[in-house]
Amino acid sequence: MNPQPSHLTALDLPLPSQDQLPEVFQKYFALCEDKLGLIPNVLKAYSHNIAQLEAFSSLYNELMLGKSGLSNLEKEMIAVAVSASNACYYCQVAHGAAVREYSQEPTLGELLVMNYRVAELSERHIAMLDFSVKLTESPHRMNEDDRQQLRDVGFSDQDIWDIANIAGFYNMTNRVASAVDMQPNLEYHSQHR
Repeated sequence: MNPQPSHLTALDLPLPSQDQLPEVFQKYFALCEDKLGLIPNVLKAYSHNIAQLEAFSSLYNELMLGKSGLSNLEKEMIAVAVSASNACYYCQVAHGAAVREYSQEPTLGELLVMNYRVAELSERHIAMLDFSVKLTESPHRMNEDDRQQLRDVGFSDQDIWDIANIAGFYNMTNRVASAVDMQPNLEYHSQHR
């Protein structure tokens, strides 16, 4: 049995080779390979449309790597909790590996995938994930009480903006990944164990 599916997505997309990409993305992919040890399959999938790849990677880099009151671990925790709520296989695997890396706790990624409420998290992190999951599951029910609960555990209004944008981004990417059966890189499964 081969644990790696034979497809990147269920769609027949015209994916360019790395040397066919514009120079900026050749360098970006090389940087990914150097820092991560792989080129994330989501980037490979988006490479069939350079304008979409540019928009996706620009927004991802700003939200996940840009300046924020949220730590990289907190951003990845949001990605995992939202993805678990949406049952997005790709993002649970990929961002679960990132949670393991940033937390240096091999089990935390899986705990967040299964049920973040059983993990030993701070009040701050529980409030952040409760907000993110409520925004995922019932966005029409969000109200001032939800924002105030975040303020009460130390998040600024800018932090709340960032939490909402990260949760919103992963709701979008989860739906795309699920719609096209995007497969995570096999390497994610064994990283940071």
